Amino acid sequence: MTPKVGFLGTGWIGRHRMGAMRETGAIAVAAIVDPSEECAREAQAIAPEAAILPSFEALLDAGLDGVVIATPSASHAEQSIAALERGLAVFCQKPLGRSGEEVARVIAAAEAADRLLGVDFCYRHTAAAQALFELVQSGALGDIFAADLTFHNAYGPDKPWFYDKAQAGGGCLIDLGVHLADLVLWLTGFPEVSDVAARIFAGGRPLAPDAGEVEDYAAAQFGLATGAAVRLACSWRLNAGQDAVIAASLYGTRGGASLRNVAGSFYDLELLHLTGTATKRLVAPPDDWGGRAAAAWAHRLAEDRGFAPEAREIGAASDLLERIYRSA
Repeated sequence: MTPKVGFLGTGWIGRHRMGAMRETGAIAVAAIVDPSEECAREAQAIAPEAAILPSFEALLDAGLDGVVIATPSASHAEQSIAALERGLAVFCQKPLGRSGEEVARVIAAAEAADRLLGVDFCYRHTAAAQALFELVQSGALGDIFAADLTFHNAYGPDKPWFYDKAQAGGGCLIDLGVHLADLVLWLTGFPEVSDVAARIFAGGRPLAPDAGEVEDYAAAQFGLATGAAVRLACSWRLNAGQDAVIAASLYGTRGGASLRNVAGSFYDLELLHLTGTATKRLVAPPDDWGGRAAAAWAHRLAEDRGFAPEAREIGAASDLLERIYRSA
């Protein structure tokens, strides 16, 4: 029987993920909830079969198999837990929580309920990241001893809640840096992290983590139990000379590889294999990757609503970001 899924929050990204899941044919879009009538109607135009419901509680009572959460970050953990405790599988936008403690509570709730839990770590599902993962796993790069991670957004978010620390949990680090943290940990097998040192800034000024503002620039260094040294930098509204700078470069004893965006694009990514002074392009755009994490969750839900053990790794990126904030 095709699982029935509800969608909580149908702004641009919520509607995009809805479309990606619906196109799989693995799930049925059954219900929509959004405080904006305009957003709800735009979502219903994508899935005319879906009912527009008045509240999250109504969604929980609608006899669904799963829920997709694309609301402001402050709501993610509590809404996910509420859904899981009612027996619904959950796919949530990142971050799953504003702290490691919030994320851990969601994962524990998913395991206790024996329900599928997914987070939209979409960059893992790009063709470039998948090819990079294969390079690392095959041993083609040798032992990874260094990684450089970058995500600069020349504009910053356009929703006010992103700049409210109580609602967002942080600034560019929790918005963009979480993707970088997840990527490097996933690529290297989720090793332990040590020796974290970081600084965060707002408007060019060093920012204390307990300040009321959120950071618009963050830089960190840390070590992995594998022996690798990692550098991470991310920002909003940086004078970077282009729309975005996105890169995840890994260096090993046999070679290197660099996932990076092309010509400042947020979406066009390539993978370069580096050996000595030679560069070989392994992956090039176009690659329609934005909805792949959502589609993968939809397929998994159709097969089994039960808890997936790999969900225990979801919290690793949040734990690392918390250590970066503490270090700063």
